[in-house]
Amino acid sequence: MGKTYERIDGRLRSFIEAQPMFFTATAPLAGDGTINLSPKGLRGSFAVLDELTVAYLDFAGSNAETIAHLRENGRITLMWCAFDGPPNIVRVHGRGEPVFRDDPRWAHLLAHFPDIDPSPHGLRAIVVVRADLIRDTCGYAVPLMTYQADRDLHGRRFAREDDASLSAYFAGKQHVASSIDGLPGLPLPLPPTPAA
Repeated sequence: MGKTYERIDGRLRSFIEAQPMFFTATAPLAGDGTINLSPKGLRGSFAVLDELTVAYLDFAGSNAETIAHLRENGRITLMWCAFDGPPNIVRVHGRGEPVFRDDPRWAHLLAHFPDIDPSPHGLRAIVVVRADLIRDTCGYAVPLMTYQADRDLHGRRFAREDDASLSAYFAGKQHVASSIDGLPGLPLPLPPTPAA
C-alpha cells in the first residue's frame, strides 16, 4: 500500500501543492522534551523549491516551538492528508532550517510565494526543508471533509502590526524567544522587514 519516493515530482507534487493545509512535527533532542505538532494553512504559503526541497512561510503566532527545534537539531516531518478525493497521506521526513529576514537568501526564497501577500501576517521566517525520506500511505481512515476557504482572522489580527510592535508582541509571549523546554526560539528583536 505505502510507497517510498526518490523525489517530489509528478503526481506526488501535484497532490501536496493542492492541499489547503498540512502538519509539521518536530521534537527536541532531550528524551523528555516536548514534541510539537502544528497545522499550517493559508493558500500560497507553501512551495516546492526543487525535487527534494520544500519551504513554507512561518507567520506570527504565540509560540515558536518548530523554530526552536529546528535551530537545535533540524529534524522535521511534514504531512499532508487527502480530505477529499482518493485517500492518501504523504509524509516528508527531513532536515529543516528557519531562514530569518536578515538572511541573504530571504528575497530569493520569498519570490517562491507569489500567490500570497505575507505583509498582513507578520512573516517572521521562511522554513526550508530538505527531504531525507518521502513516502505515502493509504489514508483510508482519514475523514472526508470539505474545504470552504482560508480564515481571514490571522491577516486581520496581524495587519495592524509593524516591525516594532510585532517584536513587542513576541517579547510578551512566554514561548516565542524560547521554547517550552527552554531552547532558543525566535531571535528578538526581529530584523526589520526588507524593503520590497
